[in-house]
Amino acid sequence: MKIRAKIFLVVLPVIVVTLTVAAATSYFNAVNGVTRIAQRLLNFKSESLRKYAESQWKLLVDNNYDSRPDMILAAQTAVAAYAESMLLSDTEIILALDGDAELAMSTAPVDISGAEKALLLPLLEEENPLLLEAAMGGKLRVFRHFYFTPFRWRVLLTEERGVFYADAEKIKTQALITLAFSLAAAALVLIVITRRLTKPLGRVIAAMSGIIAGGNLNERVRVEYRDETGHLALTFNTMLRELEKAYGRIKGQAFEAVLAQKKEERIRKIFQKYVPKDLIDKFFASPESMLVGDNRQLAILFSDIRSFTTISEGLSPDELVKNLNRYFSGQVDIIMNRGGIVDKYIGDAIMAVWGAPVQHDDDALQSVLSGLDMIEAVKEFNKKQGALGKPEFHIGIGINYGIVTVGNIGSERKMDYTVIGDMVNLASRMEGLTKTYHQEILISESLFDKLKDQGAIGALPLAGTAAGGLMGAAASCQTILARLLDTVAVKGKTRGVKIYTVRRRLDEAEARGWAAHNEGMELYYNRAFTGAAEKFERALALLPGDHNAQSLLERSRDYAVNPPPENWDGVEVMKTK
Repeated sequence: MKIRAKIFLVVLPVIVVTLTVAAATSYFNAVNGVTRIAQRLLNFKSESLRKYAESQWKLLVDNNYDSRPDMILAAQTAVAAYAESMLLSDTEIILALDGDAELAMSTAPVDISGAEKALLLPLLEEENPLLLEAAMGGKLRVFRHFYFTPFRWRVLLTEERGVFYADAEKIKTQALITLAFSLAAAALVLIVITRRLTKPLGRVIAAMSGIIAGGNLNERVRVEYRDETGHLALTFNTMLRELEKAYGRIKGQAFEAVLAQKKEERIRKIFQKYVPKDLIDKFFASPESMLVGDNRQLAILFSDIRSFTTISEGLSPDELVKNLNRYFSGQVDIIMNRGGIVDKYIGDAIMAVWGAPVQHDDDALQSVLSGLDMIEAVKEFNKKQGALGKPEFHIGIGINYGIVTVGNIGSERKMDYTVIGDMVNLASRMEGLTKTYHQEILISESLFDKLKDQGAIGALPLAGTAAGGLMGAAASCQTILARLLDTVAVKGKTRGVKIYTVRRRLDEAEARGWAAHNEGMELYYNRAFTGAAEKFERALALLPGDHNAQSLLERSRDYAVNPPPENWDGVEVMKTK
């Protein structure tokens, strides 16, 4: 076998393997990228349809129509119309099977045979986040499904398999064509190289033959190894450049497929520093909905640093900014880790909300737990402040729960996603009342009632008994202990609201003192002022120097001698904010 053939047989497999691996890698990356994007689109449509169906059912429930067949049928018709509006191709079908596995809704005619149902139904027994495949109406389809309990529907979002993977198949075809052309080009280059390599060898052989035939031992053969090696390296580099071009053409399509996703991720990372992640998700899902206001029930927290003006006068501007940034960093982490968002900074104050843009069942409890965590975090912050010789921070927190207006508010040039309404103003006033009532945290009556309804308020012992299991901590990590302090009408309001302070844990004396105070408040509002005074005396004995027990004791004694008018409702009207 000639050396040219040997070189060809050695080098060509290397080229083939390299090109094949490069093409295969590019193909699988491209297919995975395209399939992942298609799957995310199908998942997004699935979640959108589920949310729309839930909103339709909620309308029925809120209006007490959930037992009327005609209204349920209207809701199902609306869901079917919404499903039809989501279709992006003529081959896409969204359908629903009822509890008897019969077709309850479909955006296009489809006849699922009994044999197809027998294979399809086992796949629908549990929700699966992965894409599934099954035959429907004689065609193999890719689908994503979910179960909607109110209608007893198993909803399927389907697409023909060939259509769903059409882009991936195009990439496969293009990759194979590119690979074939690359191999052909590489073979031609290799033929040229082997010819160039063997020509010098042929001259060497001819010279050596002449030397042997002529017997002239003085004749020399000049072999330029450096030149030939350099030429081989240059040719190899040229081949590499060609391979890189071929790989670049294959990779280009995959790059374009994921480019949009990368841009979105960069936008998310940048704006998450300024806007909550849930809000960004909602914007990408439905940009037009972000311009519409919404009335909803949520928790609002205001936190303020006490005597901040005095603190700022003792620090240089750069020190003040550094101290505030360290303080805000810890406080904001607590709020966001418990599902809240920071609505805005108001100087040294923080306004945060729970329940927007995404609502959770435990928004009320998480807002209170956040407030308690923030107080604990300030204590740790002050330890570091003391070690650095810096002034300590002391805060007051007020939290309210009620209906507010949520949405983008502002002008075309500057808008803020925020909440407004009377409940927001009351939360701000609650924070101001922490100074009046010498408390670090106050919550409103509506928030207390919400927590009580959810079983999040722990029971206190009777005033004359030991605290038992409550000594040291609330009954569980998801319950808190509350103390009723007063009924007040904040400045600008005539209607009174009860205000409470809360704690996670109490020692035995505190638990009995709080219980005595709460019992005293009940007697106080029932105009049993003498009995109330006795309870407040008991609370004061257990909680020496307690401002609120002392204040209520003095009021009760005064009212016992000078009873209030018959229309007295126990409301204290605040003259200041």
